[in-house]
Amino acid sequence: MSVKALNIQNKKAKFEYHLLEQFTAGIQLKGTEIKSIRNGKASIMEAYGVFSDGEVFIRNMYIAAYENGSYNNHQPRTDRKLLLNSKEISKIEKFLKTKGNALVPVKLFISDKGWLKVLISCATGKKTHDKRQDLKLKDDRREMDRALKSNR
Repeated sequence: MSVKALNIQNKKAKFEYHLLEQFTAGIQLKGTEIKSIRNGKASIMEAYGVFSDGEVFIRNMYIAAYENGSYNNHQPRTDRKLLLNSKEISKIEKFLKTKGNALVPVKLFISDKGWLKVLISCATGKKTHDKRQDLKLKDDRREMDRALKSNR
């Protein structure tokens, strides 16, 4: 069985948030969701994590309906349970109680064993001046790389 590399990332996460602590979690899926994800028909750009009833869920993650799924297809945007151990869940619960903190999915990937995993990060929102500073640093790096390339 050949496992195709899956590369679904939340590119805005590093720009919009200060990423603090990261966790790797499994996702509880139903029916045709994994087939659609393996085809690359998923997005975590608008997704976020919530804590409810002692469990952590990922909300607003988009997984397109599987084209060969017939009546067994899933809902594209539903809450999906994240599979974490109790210590990780308690850390996340304490972190989310503070106002301004968020749980943001950063990357969706398939593990070596073939299981779907999501890399989630505890994050705090960036201010506008922090975003401007990041853009300035990015532009400066780009100009330095161009200068080094032209000197070669």
